[in-house]
Amino acid sequence: QVQLVESGGGLVQPGGSLRLSCAASGSIYLIDAMAWYRQGPGKGREWVASISRSGSRNYTDSVKDRFTISRDNAKNQLFLQMNNLDIEDEAVYYCNAGSRLGPQYVYWGQGTQVTVSS
Repeated sequence: QVQLVESGGGLVQPGGSLRLSCAASGSIYLIDAMAWYRQGPGKGREWVASISRSGSRNYTDSVKDRFTISRDNAKNQLFLQMNNLDIEDEAVYYCNAGSRLGPQYVYWGQGTQVTVSS
């Protein structure tokens, strides 16, 4: 099993920045690609960004040029640098990891709240 724990959420003003972190533990050798998802108030969970083991990145259109996903495989950590935050970015952000065992195995963190308000 893989355990994921997010941190770094909080309250930020519009236009501000936050850096989210996700620490992986357990059977980390199983981890393949990793991603960030978010769920805003009254909304479904949506994919934000993903990164492969080799560092290939993809982003949803609404965060391109503002968010940067990165990972440190040696330290088993995933990051999301969020700049120029907007009220539409307010959500609970979840860390996600795929497994080398196949797509039927997916790991989730408990989420960290990001609140964007003046």
